[in-house]
Amino acid sequence: MVVRLVKSFTFEAAHWLPTFPEGHKCHRMHGHSFKVDVCVEGSVSESSGYLLDYGAIRAATEPIERDLDHRCLNEIPGLENPTSEQIALWIWKRLQGNLPMLAEVVVHETCTSRCHFRGQ
Repeated sequence: MVVRLVKSFTFEAAHWLPTFPEGHKCHRMHGHSFKVDVCVEGSVSESSGYLLDYGAIRAATEPIERDLDHRCLNEIPGLENPTSEQIALWIWKRLQGNLPMLAEVVVHETCTSRCHFRGQ
């Protein structure tokens, strides 16, 4: 049986989007309560009955959450243009080596806006 597990974390952060035109509200400094869904996918082990311990996903995401929470994202190397798309890619690159079954990263910028990234 193939399943997809999702573990979420949140962080509070400020940013501005330097590639947006002057006068656009997103070009100004503002903040969000971000939510990130980390999805892994694979075959359930017949002997254990599960794919992966959710704790393993949490262990991989904790350092990322610490790096992003209560920060100005533009000041983080690699996030100088912190769009949802770039944040998803940045997170993916950091998880890829620690979660070999990584299938998708979803960045919720607001309650109604999110970016799904499934790798390259």
